[in-house]
Amino acid sequence: MAFPDQHPDRLFVNGAWRDASDGRTIDVLNPATEQVLGTIQAATEQDVDEALASAQAGFGAWRSTDAWTRSARLREVARLLREWVPDAARLMTGEQGKPLAESVSEWNAAADQFDWYADEARRIYGRTVDGHSTANRITVRREPVGVAAAFSSWNFPALLPSRKIAPALAAGCSIIVKPAQEAPFSTLLIAEACRQADIPAGVVTMLTGSSRMISERLISSPVIRKISLTGSVPVGRQLLHAAADRIIPASMELGGHAPVLVFEDCDVEAAGGACAAFKFRNAGQVCASPSRFIVQRSIAERFTEAFVRATAGMRVGDGLDAGTDVGPLNNARRVEAAAALVSDAVELGARVAHGGGRDERFERGYFFHPTVLTGVPAHAAIMSDEPFAPVAPITEFDTLDEAIALANSTAYGLASYVFTRDLRTAILASERIEAGMVGVNTLAIATAEAPFGGTKDSGFGREGGAEGVLDYTTTKYVNIQI
Repeated sequence: MAFPDQHPDRLFVNGAWRDASDGRTIDVLNPATEQVLGTIQAATEQDVDEALASAQAGFGAWRSTDAWTRSARLREVARLLREWVPDAARLMTGEQGKPLAESVSEWNAAADQFDWYADEARRIYGRTVDGHSTANRITVRREPVGVAAAFSSWNFPALLPSRKIAPALAAGCSIIVKPAQEAPFSTLLIAEACRQADIPAGVVTMLTGSSRMISERLISSPVIRKISLTGSVPVGRQLLHAAADRIIPASMELGGHAPVLVFEDCDVEAAGGACAAFKFRNAGQVCASPSRFIVQRSIAERFTEAFVRATAGMRVGDGLDAGTDVGPLNNARRVEAAAALVSDAVELGARVAHGGGRDERFERGYFFHPTVLTGVPAHAAIMSDEPFAPVAPITEFDTLDEAIALANSTAYGLASYVFTRDLRTAILASERIEAGMVGVNTLAIATAEAPFGGTKDSGFGREGGAEGVLDYTTTKYVNIQI
């Protein structure tokens, strides 16, 4: 089917697009121009209540749908998303800011989620158990947990919600999604793909508007049996308190501050270039982004030169412009936070090797120079606070033990990376780093077929892989005496 003539910008409830009950709207800005790109509806409490009722009915129908049919519907969503990539990518870049090529990549990754979980829908296994008595038949089965509520961030407005919607539907759950207010249109487009793929009314619902009101009303409802968040640690704590009051399960992906351990036996030039490319992807607004570069002292100068050289070759600009490598930050808050981190590090003795502040070539837009800091002291804020910005601190180490201590020195534990040719170093580092994911000689670790998630303050639960669908199931044990 064709890409919609007009991108979705309304509430998606009970399988149909509709305005908020009081007609209020919220502006969405283009981060490259600061101009209004469009508006979204601001859901009311009445809208949320109607969405809950619809999702409850949708769950009843969807959980009774056989796995092969669920699989086929998910596969059709994937097909539609791939078909729409050229237009959908331009929509994403307009609202989120990332370069067009990155938007294309993200939409394909979102489609991968639906493809993967189309298969996993048919692979949710139970088991039989031989018990003490031959007169008893013991079975264990996985059943859908119920209606899920999902809250997603603006940095990957297609991939992140797809990581929640696809496994939920594969498991037989219905789901209510709250798109990020800063970049909602891409998320809403997924609902349109679900509609065109003949996923029944009420199975996928999307509500835009006040994050606080929508989240509080959803989680307090007895209809919701599971929550999933990709967001900040403070928001995660708030939602977990609410989930604890209801005694319902939660999955939390709460950001990270990924260390990169660069050992002297690696290919230094290749490591420097790769680290720069991945660090400044999406202007550094990636939860698994390599963000603390911990480099063995003997190669620190060479690594820094390679990193700065790669950074200097990057073109900053509107993501829709040909040749742009680094787009704007998504909002003014991120610009202010990035500037504060650089200022703090410099005051404490760090040196700016490249960039250092807002890109003043642009009169409008949230542009910030890709920035490289060297000699960053361990007590600088950027060494413990998630930057979520194009700012790369480089520090040095001498021994493996010192590198591990630096890697584990933050409250985060999402992703981590190691560059080495030595197998022993790779094994020891990957075992001792406190993180949910470790990439050795690679920074490309996010993939549909592997579990994505962290430990410590980065949260718990997994998205992707066989594990992702299990987060939307509950275990039932049945003992039948014959």
